Amino acid sequence: MSRRAAIFSLICALVGLGASAAAAYTHYHLLYDPAYRSFCDVNETISCTQVYLSRFSTVRGIPVALFGGMAFVVAALLAMSGMTARQEVRESIPGYLFVLSTLSLAVILYLGYASFVLLKAVCLLCLTTYAAVIGLFLVSGAATSFPMTTLPRRASRDVRALVGSPLAIIVAVLFFAGAATTLAWFPREAVATPGDPSGQAAAPVPTQDQTSEFQRWYVSQPRVPLIVPPDGAKVLVVKFNDFQCPACGQSYLQYKPIFAKFEAEHPGQVKLVLKDYPLNRDCNEALGQTIHSAACEAAVAVRLAQAHNKTEAMEEWLYTHQPAMTPPSVRQAARDIGQVADFDAKYQTTLSLVKGDVALGRQLGIKSTPTFFINGVKVEGALPPQYFEQAIAYELQRATSK
Repeated sequence: MSRRAAIFSLICALVGLGASAAAAYTHYHLLYDPAYRSFCDVNETISCTQVYLSRFSTVRGIPVALFGGMAFVVAALLAMSGMTARQEVRESIPGYLFVLSTLSLAVILYLGYASFVLLKAVCLLCLTTYAAVIGLFLVSGAATSFPMTTLPRRASRDVRALVGSPLAIIVAVLFFAGAATTLAWFPREAVATPGDPSGQAAAPVPTQDQTSEFQRWYVSQPRVPLIVPPDGAKVLVVKFNDFQCPACGQSYLQYKPIFAKFEAEHPGQVKLVLKDYPLNRDCNEALGQTIHSAACEAAVAVRLAQAHNKTEAMEEWLYTHQPAMTPPSVRQAARDIGQVADFDAKYQTTLSLVKGDVALGRQLGIKSTPTFFINGVKVEGALPPQYFEQAIAYELQRATSK
């Protein structure tokens, strides 16, 4: 491997490692720090938060960024070996890098599809790792000058050389020990179990310090007066929502068992009110551009389905079919799922009600979805489930002690 190719490979590996480390740091704080806002949350589309809180960001509860970081560490070690190892080993390094980058390329193609097509949200740190992988793939492919069929024989020879090198053994032991320690001790999201009736992952249990820190943050937030009647409930949760917004769907699935728990333990004391804030200029003129093409139709479909007691079924369909949603498909679902036979006839009249919610949202300074108001406390974006539950419990206790 030429020195120039090795240096370029090392640069790509270090850039990818830095982006992966930043992604893991961001992911951790999003889960455990309710006041944290990622620096790469630019808007609804460019948002690390939406990507890292999605189901595609972890494997068995472990952030994908950690696995990416480990792959880039291996790539960096190989690149350095391409400059310092004995000649016969250096010749094989491009092949090893090519195999590693090819496997990584397959992973980023899947993650890129999930991001651009399914979530419709882009993470800048992820894009940086994608570029690093592509750089490694191109330079290693160009530098590989031997048939790949000879790679297993070369690997066997190089492993024997590695075993004979004390420095190589020390580096390998340090890498595996560091990787194992990181995976074992890095806080992870709990994974759903087959016996979980909600079908959702259990929320990580915050430590006492995290609980206290959240309460300090929550209590310090201002309360905004709302003209939404609580109808006797002690806790009023108002959610400004877009049915085509991935984060809105994620919060719906995560918070549904929390609302069910409080309804069972405190009947009628916690009320959720949904307000529409579609990110579509057809019904939301506050936007510079349309982000979700079927959001207006989705909001109308839910309102019309309510008359047939099909609200929950309609919401479930919308949240679970977001990637393929189009205005025609939503209209069809309104007929099939919501039993709405007069969608077109009632569309404009119902859309005016949606625009009324949008006007209220503009008065309250809504900038993105979802945005929650918990007894007037404004929360932009979705809190991790454990903190959302803690906020409701705090409000119940506060109302009871008055």
